Order: sequence, then structure tokens, then C-alpha cells
Amino acid sequence: MEKTATKARSVASTHVNLSMKQYGMILALIAVYVIFAFLTDGKNLTSINVNNLIMQNGYVIILAVGMLLCVLTGNVDLGVGSVVASCGAVAGTLIVDYGASTPVAMLASLAVGALFGAFVGVFVSKLAIPPFIVTLATMLMGRGICYVILQSQTKGPLPADYTWISTGFLPTVKVGGLDMVSIVIGIVISVLIVLLELRSFAATKRHGLPTAPVWQLIIKDAVIIGIVMFFFYKLAGFSGVPVLLILLAVIVGIYHFITTQTVAGRQIYAMGGNAKAARLSGINTEKVFFWVYANMGLLCGVAGIVLSARNASATPKAGDQFEMDAIASCYIGGAATSGGVGTILGAVVGALIMGVLNNGMSLAGFDTNVQKIVKGAVLLGAVTIDLLSKRKKG
Repeated sequence: MEKTATKARSVASTHVNLSMKQYGMILALIAVYVIFAFLTDGKNLTSINVNNLIMQNGYVIILAVGMLLCVLTGNVDLGVGSVVASCGAVAGTLIVDYGASTPVAMLASLAVGALFGAFVGVFVSKLAIPPFIVTLATMLMGRGICYVILQSQTKGPLPADYTWISTGFLPTVKVGGLDMVSIVIGIVISVLIVLLELRSFAATKRHGLPTAPVWQLIIKDAVIIGIVMFFFYKLAGFSGVPVLLILLAVIVGIYHFITTQTVAGRQIYAMGGNAKAARLSGINTEKVFFWVYANMGLLCGVAGIVLSARNASATPKAGDQFEMDAIASCYIGGAATSGGVGTILGAVVGALIMGVLNNGMSLAGFDTNVQKIVKGAVLLGAVTIDLLSKRKKG
């Protein structure tokens, strides 16, 4: 009994440490945003730029969510950029060359992504080929397939009902130049944050497990609510809530639930922590590997739709280096290089940090080569800090 209680306290303590790491990422996001506010003379604070952050980085968040599941198993998927391009190419070609309807084109994009994912899953799970090798192959194959489908041409323009998913907005109710729908959504989210915090705190206390100090929780929630209300206030000053934001919220919510509340989610964490022990405990690791990579392919299909909709066309160069942004988002968001540690919300924060960096450096007029240096340094710094902190604890 005593051993069980000690183990429970240890798990809870680890959870508190992970939460503190996520708080640090949120503070880092704020710091980066404020720094670029000075470097750009406030250009990144405008309503139109906040809206652009969503439009320009929706694909990063989608891919980061799927990539996190791969990272939790201790691996990555290098082929996502090429798969995104191929999925967009299929949708664009069906619409432009064959007159397919938008639903058909979108379903085809999702199917192609799922097939790519299943292809990787079979080689990784059934044939035990290292994911690095398989996904490196799909990176090359996917790009080639994209060029073959498009015949090295851009397919467009795509119809308004297709591009709506990336450029459309919810209906607005303007009062004094502000969209009240955006304001109300911001308030509702803020209330939910407080209620969920109270519920989590009460449940933790009820089980006699350690919790973060109350003042820390109050400060954390105040900061998060401040970010939420600033964000929706800025959206209210432009065109309201983008349809893409609703899609992102649904995807993040579903995968947050899967990773925190389901058996499938716990199995992924168990595999990343110790694959051999997971097998011995009865977890079908082959099945887990398969669905993780099949799921990554499906989300590539979603990202392919979002990207081609934003560009209103399918291009051969689409998706270039997207895998780097997705992988970096996971590690910057607190995922461990060895697997077994990381959260969906952390990956989203990491993706937002990448997005703010990209957006801020562009507004500040940084050379594209300098931008790559900065992003590489940020990624290296995040991983180095994570590894050094583990060595100290060890």
C-alpha cells in the first residue's frame, strides 16, 4: 500500500514538473512576441497580423499535433511535407482538371494522406524498418509523386467553397467596430479555463496528491486568460473568428482527449517510456506504431487541404521543410527526444512560438538565411535545456 502511494506521489510530482515546463513555454511565447513588438514597431500587434498568424500557421499546428504522437514513441516522420504537397496536388488536380466537387476533392486528399500513413505504418510495424528510413523514403517519393500529379505545374485557382476553410470567417455581430461573437467566445473560453482548473485542483486534493501552490495556479490562469482575451479582442477588430481557428480547436481538442483520457493515448506514452516493458505488459506495439503513422498521414491530408485552400492553388513546391517546423514545434513545446514525454498543448505552444518567430522575423525584415539560423538555434537550445535538466536530476 505504501509503495502504491509513493508511486502515485511520484507520478503526480512528475505531472507538476511537466506543467511547470509548459508554463515556461507560455512565458517564452509571450517574451518572443513582446521582443518582436519592439523590433517591428508594433506591427505584429495589429489585428490583421494576429489573424495572419492563424492563417499562416494553421498547417504547422495540425502537423505538430500528429508529429507529437510520433515523437512520443521516440521517432519522427520526415515525410510530412512531401505528403502534404501530394495531398494538395490530388485535390487541386481533381477540381481543376476533372471538375470534381469540393467534398470529393477533400475526401480524396484525406484518403491519399491516410494511404501514405498506412504505407509507412506497415513498414514500421510489420517489417520493423526504422521509421527514420521509411519516412525519409516517403519524403523523396511523396515529392516525386506531387510533381508527377501536377506535371510540374500549378493547379488553380480553386473555387471559393474550397478556399473557405482557410480564408472564411464565422458570421459577425459588430458593435462599435468590434465583433461581439469573438468577444463572447473569448469570455466563454476564459470561464472554462477557470472551471477546469478548479476541477483539476479539487480532484488532485481529493486523492491526496501534491499540487502546485494556489498562487502559481492563479498567476498561470491570469496569464493564459490575458492571452486568450488579447487574441480574441484583436480578432474582433478585424473580420472575426476564422473558420480555420474552429478547425484547429476541434483537432487539438480531439487529440488532447485521446492522449490524456484514452487507453490508446496511455499506450503511446508507455511505448515511448520503455517499448520492451510495454510489450511485456501486453501492449500490441505493432498496432500502436501502425495507427500513429496512419494518423500522421491523415493529418497530412488535412494540412494539404488547408494549405492549398489558403494558396487557392496546388503547387509542386508546397510543403517544403514543413517536417522541420512540425518536429521543432514538438521539441520546443517540451517533448523529450527519447519519447514518452510531451503534450498536445505543449506542441501547440511550440508551433505558436515557431509561428511568431517566422512572422516577427519577416515583419522585421530579417534575411531568410538569418531566419533559418535563428530557428535552428531555438530548436537546439530547447533540446539542450531539456537534456541538461534531465542529467542534473539524474
